[in-house]
Amino acid sequence: MKDITLKSTHEALGAKLVPYAGFNMPVQYEGVSAEHETVRNGVGVFDVSHMGEFLIEGPHALELIQKVCSNDASKLTTGKAQYSYLPNETGGVVDDLIIYKMEEESYLLVVNASNIEKDWNWITSKNDVGAIVKDLSPEYSLLAIQGPKAVEAMQSLTSHNLSELKFYNFVVGDFAGIDNVIISATGYTGSGGFEIYCKNSEVKQVWDKVFEAGANYGIKPIGLAARDTLRLEMGYCLYGNDIDETISPIAAGLGWVTKFTKDFTNSEALKAEKENGPKTKLIGFELDEKGIPRQGYDIVDDQGNVVGVVTSGTMSPSLHKGIGLGYVPTHMSEVGNKIYIQIRKNAVPAKIVKTPFYKA
Repeated sequence: MKDITLKSTHEALGAKLVPYAGFNMPVQYEGVSAEHETVRNGVGVFDVSHMGEFLIEGPHALELIQKVCSNDASKLTTGKAQYSYLPNETGGVVDDLIIYKMEEESYLLVVNASNIEKDWNWITSKNDVGAIVKDLSPEYSLLAIQGPKAVEAMQSLTSHNLSELKFYNFVVGDFAGIDNVIISATGYTGSGGFEIYCKNSEVKQVWDKVFEAGANYGIKPIGLAARDTLRLEMGYCLYGNDIDETISPIAAGLGWVTKFTKDFTNSEALKAEKENGPKTKLIGFELDEKGIPRQGYDIVDDQGNVVGVVTSGTMSPSLHKGIGLGYVPTHMSEVGNKIYIQIRKNAVPAKIVKTPFYKA
């Protein structure tokens, strides 16, 4: 197990640390529901320094990215970011990621912590074009400052106008007394805010300044458990749950970041699948009765036949009802359709709904 730089800081704050993606990570502090509400209504800080960062540079950087990623990175301009994924050659997903265009011929790829080594091996194995690829993951920390009060609470720490930072845009500049910090609006909670990328040697100063600046706004540290309930209320996919090496990105609803204006890994097969329609689809559902859906629970029809599986599920702290994501046959995937979630011995009725579950 690896330790993030601020491990002792989290321990002093009473965090419960658990192994996650090869790291000891703070999963919660005062409790999931309280932390969830802090982000929905105020401002909270996640330490997500376990995430991976790859720098791809040089005259062939874009060529490599276009080859391995599903989205069209040629549309990016400096200061903009893009959600994308790495398709594998068998119809699944190596990982999902965010691409930042730092400057001409320079891109930062932010990948999931559990896939750092796998992604690195995958991308470098495809690099027959001579792009310069560097793994910056061991050197960098990442803090996500999320919630509707984040901009107001943090404005005193930077000369950049945070209210002008649009979704999936970023700046590189001063923050908390440190230069060359990436300030990015690519949050995973649906409640606004931004992310701070800085060096490990700088993150303690950033953390301390953030909590000083946010003191009058009720700022609190937030663990990964609340990060999961927040992203699920938005219907955002989580790698390892809703997408993986065996799940079609088209079935997962990622057609919107799959651009067939270029060739990329497995693009012909994915194009055919998109044109013909996937056999299954990722749906959002809400329980009609009490219960908590969990990953791996069966989805059944009114005759008790297993028709699908829950990939993510929780008791929504905002909606006070059981919600989840799962796969069902495409012909059963229409919004409004009734399904049942097999929770132990009970087939609990649910309906398919349009995501996000939480409407800000």
